[in-house]
Amino acid sequence: MSAWLPTAPCTPEVCVEAPGRIAAVPRAVLRLTAVLLLLIAGIALTPFGWGSPRLRGRIPASLVRRWCRWIVRAAGVRVRITGAAAPTGGLLLVANHISWLDIPLLAAVRPARMLAKTEVRHWPVAGVLAARGGTLFIDRDRLRALPDTVARIAGALREGAAVAAFPEGSTWCGRAQGTFRRAVFQAALDAGVPVQPVRIGYRLSDGRATTAPAYVGDDTLLASLWRVATARGLIAEVEVRDPVPPSAGPDRRTLARAAQPPDTTAPAWTHTVLVA
Repeated sequence: MSAWLPTAPCTPEVCVEAPGRIAAVPRAVLRLTAVLLLLIAGIALTPFGWGSPRLRGRIPASLVRRWCRWIVRAAGVRVRITGAAAPTGGLLLVANHISWLDIPLLAAVRPARMLAKTEVRHWPVAGVLAARGGTLFIDRDRLRALPDTVARIAGALREGAAVAAFPEGSTWCGRAQGTFRRAVFQAALDAGVPVQPVRIGYRLSDGRATTAPAYVGDDTLLASLWRVATARGLIAEVEVRDPVPPSAGPDRRTLARAAQPPDTTAPAWTHTVLVA
């Protein structure tokens, strides 16, 4: 990994809490089986959906959004989406990044072509779904490839597609958050499309914020999946904020700052003490 890449101090050992209540193992297995079946169904349907501009739209966007919510719900997580509906046409969706759950949650706001690191292509099942779904992969180890990636994103936006990205460049546990990196916002400026900020957070049924769904540091995807599936009372909160027009800032730095979600409820010093 290149030294210039953003990294988060969060680690599973320090930042990720074990859920207070644990579901029975059979229930967790059923949940993961349901998620797997939904993913397989998605792979079978991607040639008729949003992965190809020529075929995009055969599957209604409402069904895609519903399927994404089913994925999260099958894992045992309730979903609360607030705010206005995302606009149509070319749109850059950006959100903070905590968990693998963020991906279907962001697609539940509006079906979009995801921007993801190349490693995602090799994930079991989900990697195939991402590749066939039109994901734009970025090689984060090659700084020279960044301008080409920005150009490809801008091209997709000009075609009227929505592109979803996590500009922090790394997952955070939810107690703290990273700064939005500016490169992806250049694509929105070049294409002249608005930016749709989305804030994602996770709570328990009693209202307390939780880091249980976080997928950070050297955590494995399997461990994170099992942690979510065995948890009780997880709630995903998705706040769709007002779109930011490209005219809101003269440059990508200003646009990134305008789209940055507000600070988390936990004070920054708490997270600093925990990771120390």
